[in-house]
Amino acid sequence: MKITNIKDVFFDLDHTLWDFDKNSEMTFEGIFQRNHPEVEIKIFIEKYVPINQACWKLYQYDKISHEELRYNRLKHSFDAINYSVSDAQIESIAEEYIQLLPENNHLFDGTFEILNYLNENYKLHIITNGFADVQHRKIKNSKLHDYFHTVTNSEMAGVKKPNPIIFEYALDLAKAKKENSIMIGDSLDADIQGALDMGLDAIFFNENKTQVGDDIKQVNHLLELKKYL
Repeated sequence: MKITNIKDVFFDLDHTLWDFDKNSEMTFEGIFQRNHPEVEIKIFIEKYVPINQACWKLYQYDKISHEELRYNRLKHSFDAINYSVSDAQIESIAEEYIQLLPENNHLFDGTFEILNYLNENYKLHIITNGFADVQHRKIKNSKLHDYFHTVTNSEMAGVKKPNPIIFEYALDLAKAKKENSIMIGDSLDADIQGALDMGLDAIFFNENKTQVGDDIKQVNHLLELKKYL
């Protein structure tokens, strides 16, 4: 079951190493307690999570801009809970959220253990669709930066996963060969299919135990990567 030809391991960041949902909820909780105490955080998050995912999918395929993503995910979430908020307030919340999000740095269980394990035999890298400044601060504040030889974000590459250009950019930056590289991420579309289409191997981080085909390598916990690497 071990994959023997790998030299470079590429990770997604959000939802794979960095626990976006937990950190995001904590960030909103702090913002609302200070400025919008009448918003019930659990009800808001219940609406926000799928709306945010849908907005990111549009952003991933360049159907909305960075600014539209930041505005729409909040506007649609507040509308869904029937909470009246002005455009100026949305812009203020969006800005505060981006500034505060990297201050909460919960990682998935087993993150440091698996990185220490892999670091013995592989060069480690990150490929992320997230905003460059925010991702840099997440990596630094969560003490992940020492593990990774390169970090490729969509702003550097000019495109987002699953576009093959971002994988080509990351491989060039890492001086890695696709036949000796593997991608690990939580998105079947952006991370897994994107990597496979480019000729990289891939492992799906399937924390939510989504039903997938038998042809997809998957793990439900980061430490299960030891089965493959």
